[in-house]
Amino acid sequence: MSVAAHFDSNSTARAHFKDLLDAARRGRVVTVQRETSRAAVVDSERLRATLVGALPLPQVVAEDGGWSVFLPGVPVAADAATFDEAIKEMIVALREYADDWQEHLLDAPNHRNNWALVQVIELSDDTQLREWLVGAAR
Repeated sequence: MSVAAHFDSNSTARAHFKDLLDAARRGRVVTVQRETSRAAVVDSERLRATLVGALPLPQVVAEDGGWSVFLPGVPVAADAATFDEAIKEMIVALREYADDWQEHLLDAPNHRNNWALVQVIELSDDTQLREWLVGAAR
């Protein structure tokens, strides 16, 4: 007997929506079939925590009397006079990047692989992003 929850249509998933969400929250595998594609339903905090572990570690460095924050391989960075200001600026820059990515960068060859980063940004509040940037979650 499988404990996963696989729904073979949208209407079946809708009819069992509470069960679908309960299974996802518990960490069970939940899928919904739609025509020829299948989507997974996952608990957002589990997804966020897992994706954070897959991202490059943020780098925070003191340079030239200020602070810089960047993600290796990702075109997002921030500079400021103080550590806290640099972190705040990086959170703003990450949010702006996520908006840009969802609006028009998701299909750009040099940005499409940043899906996990965008998911983390969108699933995190500012406190969670700050903790990730400064390494509190490591």
